[in-house]
Amino acid sequence: MESPEKPAQENPQLATLHAVNSRLKFRHFKLLIAVQDMGSVHQAAALLHMSQPGVSKALKEIEETLGVVLFARTPQGLVATDMGQCVIRHARLMLSSLAHMHNEMAALSRAAGVRISVGTIAGALAAVVADALLTFQKQHPEVVVDLHEGTSAHLLEGLQSGTLDIALCRTSVATQSELFHFEWISDEEAYVAVSPVHPLAGQAKVTLAQAAQYPWILFPGHMPLRTLLEREAASLNVSFQRKAIETSSTFATALLLNKSPDLVALLSRETVEFFEKTGSLRRLNLTIHSNAEPYGMVVRQGVQAPAVVASFKECIKAQARNMRAY
Repeated sequence: MESPEKPAQENPQLATLHAVNSRLKFRHFKLLIAVQDMGSVHQAAALLHMSQPGVSKALKEIEETLGVVLFARTPQGLVATDMGQCVIRHARLMLSSLAHMHNEMAALSRAAGVRISVGTIAGALAAVVADALLTFQKQHPEVVVDLHEGTSAHLLEGLQSGTLDIALCRTSVATQSELFHFEWISDEEAYVAVSPVHPLAGQAKVTLAQAAQYPWILFPGHMPLRTLLEREAASLNVSFQRKAIETSSTFATALLLNKSPDLVALLSRETVEFFEKTGSLRRLNLTIHSNAEPYGMVVRQGVQAPAVVASFKECIKAQARNMRAY
C-alpha cells in the first residue's frame, strides 16, 4: 500500500447508509479499534482472541462494505487513513455510548435510581472533589455517586469505555486527546513528604541531593509526578542513590512513608497537607521548581451528559474558586 494520505484505491465508491446499517456490527467496530491501537493484524488478533487470517478477512469485509481503504501499511505498521480515522473515531463513540447505556440500565434494574460515575486523581480528590461531592450530595440526595480514584490513564480509559461520566485528571497522557473535552481546574503543586521521624524532617532547609540519598517511593514512569521529579533531578544534576518502591497508589505511598523512618516521596500539595494535619506525614522544606501539569474536568467529546453531571460540574467549579480564593 501507499502512504496513509494516499492509499492505493481507485475512485472509491462510498457505501450507502443502508448498506452500512445492514452489514456492520459492533464487533466490527471493536476489531477496527484493536487494529489501530495495536498497529498490526497479528497483535490485534491476539488481543481479540481471533486467528490472524480471521482478522485480515474481517478487515477486508469491513473495507468492502464501506467502499474505502481504512488502513495503510507503513514501516511502523498499519496506520489508519483519513477515512479510517473518521470511522474509528465514531466507532469509539458508539461503543462508549453502548457501555454507558448498559451501565444506566443496570443501575435502573437494581432500582438504584439516578446514578453518576465520577473518577479522580488523588490530588484533585483532596483539593476539590471531596468537598464538591459533599455539596452535590446535599443538593441531590436522590443521586447515587460512584467515586473512583485512579491514574489519569485509567480514568481516560473509563471515560472512553463509558464507565465514567466525568473525570478530574489530565489529558496529556491520552493517545487520542481529540476524544475528550478538557476544562482546566488547577495547576498542581508538589511537595516532598516523609515520616515525622525521618532524619530530614526537622531540618530548616533540605536539598534534593540530600533527599536523594534516601530510598524513595516513586509513581510509575508514565505518571506526571514521576516525570516532574525526574525533570527536577535532571535540572539539578541529582541522581537517586537507593533503589525505589514503585506504586500508583497514593494511600499506599502515605502508609509506607508513615511506617518507615527512611522513605521519601513526592505527592500533591493537597495530599501532603491532609496527611500532615493528621500527624502521619511531614513535609520537607524542599522546594520543587519544575512545573507540574494542570488537571481539569474531562468528559467524552460529543457525548450528551446527564443533567446531574452538569450540576456536579458546577459544584466542582465552585469549590475550585473557593480553593483559589483561599
